[in-house]
Formats: sequence, structure tokens, C-alpha cells
Amino acid sequence: MTLPSYTWVLFTVAAAATQTARNAMQRGLTSKVGVAAASWARFIFALPFALAFLCAVLALDGGHPVTRDGFTAWLLVGSVSQMAATATMLLAMRERSFVTVIAYTKTEPLQVAAFSLIFLADPLGGLGLVAVFLGTAGVMAMSWPRDGSAVRDAHSAAWGIAAGAGFAMAAVGYRGAITHLDGVSFVCAATLTLGATLCIQTALSVVWLVLMNRAALRGLFAAWHESVSAGLAGAIASELWFLALALQTPAAVRTLGLVEVVFAQLVSWRLLRERISRREVTGLALLGVALVILLRR
Repeated sequence: MTLPSYTWVLFTVAAAATQTARNAMQRGLTSKVGVAAASWARFIFALPFALAFLCAVLALDGGHPVTRDGFTAWLLVGSVSQMAATATMLLAMRERSFVTVIAYTKTEPLQVAAFSLIFLADPLGGLGLVAVFLGTAGVMAMSWPRDGSAVRDAHSAAWGIAAGAGFAMAAVGYRGAITHLDGVSFVCAATLTLGATLCIQTALSVVWLVLMNRAALRGLFAAWHESVSAGLAGAIASELWFLALALQTPAAVRTLGLVEVVFAQLVSWRLLRERISRREVTGLALLGVALVILLRR
């Protein structure tokens, strides 16, 4: 069966919406166990659900997955890069302006486009690059600290760009791993890659918490209700991201995925009753133009 060309769009928007919900759930967990432990929970408690997804897909797919040379390498690149990016953000939260770091992590789509071209030979095209630049400018405008400190704080900018590079390389690694699986549907390839990824990340997360913060690890399981809810939302969001990456280039997926920022802003405006600034209006407009270009190219 031939899928509509816009299928990846549906997966990406749904992934962004689900990830926004997971982030909201994770806030409650953060208040109980701390930022670091809650961040690693996204891997640990998503794993059982991802494995359940995999069992269901393997039972229905009927194919026999065959890995080509490079699958394991790309899998490790994606898994470790995402964890390194998460760790970078956690370190930045302790030492520097987190708001500034977040603003600079929004350079991720630009870095994804560069890494995709270099490592996967996945060119985005002229219009695609315009969309990436406009989208990046839009979300950076919305994320920019109100006091303008992002310009003055070069150290935080470096942290943010490094974290963005880690997330960018993770997307490229996942795409590389998925495309090195043969003999199964794109759904099975994406789900199998996700399951393997979370096995690696869960093992590393547990080892880190055992060595560095056993109390936080105990706290995660004590707050099992919040942990499981965040894990389920995280597993669903990750499954949708991987499905999108199985169908489209990482740069296009991560640029469209910037709608997550819009979802988060809408939640913030709704709950906190904050007034939208001119800069945020400009950012939304730039992002809107970028997404229209991306979808029509």
C-alpha cells in the first residue's frame, strides 16, 4: 500500500503534541525527584512501553529484520548523542542561564541539515534550507530571554549550541539506523530501532543514577504513578518521531517539529495568562512561513 506523501507530517505534528504533554507531566515528577532524575526517567520508564510496541509490531508485520553494516554504529551515535545533549542541558542548568541555553538549542534544525548532508548525503534543497533558517530564527525569537542576556552570555550560548548539536546528531543517527534495516516495513524498522535505542539509554541511565544519585533512582520508583505516565507519553512521542524519521529526512522532520514550541507557548499563555510580546508574534510569523514553505516544497 502506498502511503500519502504527507504521512510524515501527521507523525511529526502528533509527536510534537505528545512531547508537549510529556513535558507537562515531567514537571510534576521534577518537583518530587529533581531535574536530573526526571530527565533520565524519560528513558527508563519509556522502555517497557516501547518493547510492548515492538512485540505487537513484530507479530503483525510478518517480515524478518536484517541489519546491514552500520546499523549498530548509527544506533550508538543516536542513543549516546541524545543522552549527551540531555546531560549538557542539565549541567547548564546548574552553572548558567537555562533560558539562554534553551534559546541556543533551537539551532538544532540548522545543525541537523548540515549533519544530514555530511553524514547521510541527505540534501534538503534550496527551499528546504530557507524553511530551516526561518524556522530556527522564529523559535529563537520566541525563546530569547526578555532581558537580552543571551547576547552577553557567550558561555551559555556555547552550552546551548553543544546541546543542539547533540540532539541534531541523535536525529541523524536514528535516521541512519532505521535506513540500515531491511526485510521489514518502515513501521517495524522504526519501532525496532526505538526499542534498541531505549535499551541502551535505560542501561546507561540506571548506571549513572546508581553511581551518582541512588536516592533519585529510588525516588523515581516511589513516584511510580508520575514516572509511568511520563514514560508512556515519552514512548508514544518517540515512536511517532521515529516513524517520521523513517519516511523523511531528519532536517525536514526536526524543522516541522518546531511546532512543539508553539504548543508549549499556547499552554503557557493559557495557564499563566501571559501577554504575547511583539517578538513572540514575529517569531510565530517566521515559523509559520517556514512551515508553509516546508510543506509546499
